[in-house]
Amino acid sequence: MQSITVSRKTAWLRVIMLAIAAFIFNTTEFAPVGLLSDIATSFSMKTAQVGLMLTIYAWVVALMSLPMMLLTRQIERRLLLTCIFTLFIASHILSTFAWSFNILVVSRIGIAFSHAIFWSITASLAIRVAPAGKKTQALSMLATGTALAMVLGLPIGRLIGQYLGWRITFGIIGIVALITLLCLIKLLPKLPSEHTGSLKSVPMLFKRPALVSLYLLIAVVVTAHYTAYSYIEPFIQGVASMGDNFTTFLLLIFGAAGILGSILFSSLGNKYPATFLLGAIFLVSACMLSLYLAVTHSVAISILCIIWGMSMMIIGLAVQVRVLALAPDATDVAMSLMSGIYNLGIGGGALLGNQVSLHLDMVNIGYVGGGIGLLSLLWCAWSMKRYPQLRING
Repeated sequence: MQSITVSRKTAWLRVIMLAIAAFIFNTTEFAPVGLLSDIATSFSMKTAQVGLMLTIYAWVVALMSLPMMLLTRQIERRLLLTCIFTLFIASHILSTFAWSFNILVVSRIGIAFSHAIFWSITASLAIRVAPAGKKTQALSMLATGTALAMVLGLPIGRLIGQYLGWRITFGIIGIVALITLLCLIKLLPKLPSEHTGSLKSVPMLFKRPALVSLYLLIAVVVTAHYTAYSYIEPFIQGVASMGDNFTTFLLLIFGAAGILGSILFSSLGNKYPATFLLGAIFLVSACMLSLYLAVTHSVAISILCIIWGMSMMIIGLAVQVRVLALAPDATDVAMSLMSGIYNLGIGGGALLGNQVSLHLDMVNIGYVGGGIGLLSLLWCAWSMKRYPQLRING
């Protein structure tokens, strides 16, 4: 009985360390958002020029997720994680000492490569090392690490950058990543590559109409979300004329709401799988459509951000579980495709939000994002009716 208890504790420790790794990888993805002005000043550049670094990062992850996963598909998973973290840490060292903006971009590309592989394998690894019957809870814990990156990682990174300089922010992320790597090496057993799939799996997966419709849903709903969310800070400050502190507060509760969404999905997601996904897409769309109406009322916009953040986390978890269920024979290929498609949505949404801001005025980002969100809701409803396997979590 004692050995079983220890075994379950060890299993949960492994999941927790993977969740911490997820926190680190997402913190470094979002950290530059709060450091753009400082980076621009240090290199005597305009903030808009430095912002290209964010776009480059997203597109590298999108384009390289599948090729890098296929290239590393035969590598034992603990060794692969070690290699990923080594590249991640080395790239952060380069970021810390970057002597020009071009070198900083090169370091971010290195981080993006490690990011692309990490998110292709981590969900399936969390399921493999989790205690028996705790697949959904393990994925929720992984998602909690992602949410905490928004709640804690982004503001802490910004504070460190403000008081010690943006280079120190990247340096500390690298140090925390090294500690995490040492813990993972100690805790994880050897994990032979399995069910990764191959290049032949790609056309095979695209012959599964339910999975293709799910990928299309991911692309559309993420594009909708990032059309508005990418510009939520200047929207709140410029359109609503609210201060920096309140803007930071809204971003904090948005991330915290993601944790609430993770808990709700973990406890109720299997009971009401179809309702959870459809309801979450509807709420995200409604929040974006209501953005301009709510933004001048502090209580209303606060409630809106809670519902929005919670619903986006539920969407992310729901589609992830379905992708794994629809491709059990090629999980890593399927997840790398999902990661790439997700990042295409991020880049596409940010670009669309930029164009809306320039040509239609920033007040319309919520309407455009919400309109696309409603299209994704219709597509989701049609897909669930056409493909019954999408109505369940797996």
